[in-house]
Amino acid sequence: MKIALIGDSLTEGRPGVSFANMLKESFPRDSFVNLGKPGETVKSLSSRLTKTGLDDDFDLAFVWIGTNDVYSKLLKVQAQPVVQDLGEFKEVYQQVVDFVVSSSKLVVLVSPALVGEHFDNPSNKEVKELGLLIKSIGEKMHVHYLDLHAVFERALANEDSSAYITTNPFRVMLDVFFYKRTDRIDQMSKRRGLKLTLDGIHLNSAGARIVSDEYANVIRHAISPISILNGI
Repeated sequence: MKIALIGDSLTEGRPGVSFANMLKESFPRDSFVNLGKPGETVKSLSSRLTKTGLDDDFDLAFVWIGTNDVYSKLLKVQAQPVVQDLGEFKEVYQQVVDFVVSSSKLVVLVSPALVGEHFDNPSNKEVKELGLLIKSIGEKMHVHYLDLHAVFERALANEDSSAYITTNPFRVMLDVFFYKRTDRIDQMSKRRGLKLTLDGIHLNSAGARIVSDEYANVIRHAISPISILNGI
């Protein structure tokens, strides 16, 4: 199968541990096209797809976008344009889905996972709202919806995570350059009191494994569109 991984830095795999590389190891006979871009928001993704186009022969495409539409509000510098409200997010996200659906046999819409490992913070309440909106679009388009927010919330339910979130873009850049090896990423994650992320956003090895496993579950069932649509 030819599989598109569409998204932001979480999909690209920097900073943090790459779940995409884990998938490639699990499915060596399949072709993965990593279309993750750092800082990507739903608006910048829509613009990118419009400008660069997308191969029209994907068997399966994952769309994982929306984290930066929440996270960028905490940063001192906004690298990409963000929507003004949920109404605009829905409109632009729909444009993205229409574009991807025309280029792939099967499409999976993935909710943002988390902004910080405390799920009662204001950012994660926004993340949950975006997830519900994305789910409604998926139902309307009859495509599969993967609720990573719920998956991560369950995984952290009994964990004593810190509230650490990197809000300085320069710190994010330093993490990219100095924390490339999995062991160093996990060590820094532990020092920050985090369980699944390096910095409250990007994945450590445990977080990357969760995403890889969830994607892998979809891929294994991708030969049966009915099971995809009904929720695996």
